[in-house]
Amino acid sequence: MSARLGLARELLETTDQPIDLVARDCGLGSAANLRLHFRRALNTTPTAYRRAFTRHIPDPET
Repeated sequence: MSARLGLARELLETTDQPIDLVARDCGLGSAANLRLHFRRALNTTPTAYRRAFTRHIPDPET
């Protein structure tokens, strides 16, 4: 489970994929299941995690 949550965390930090796609891509199936595991392991929601930890990559064109 920790590998799946690790991948979910990485996707939330580095992509703008919707939560349901993050859940599917990391093998947790649904957004509800992702929220459940995030709450249990990290005491937060995927959306709150994304807001707190999004990596802003500078635009090379600017």
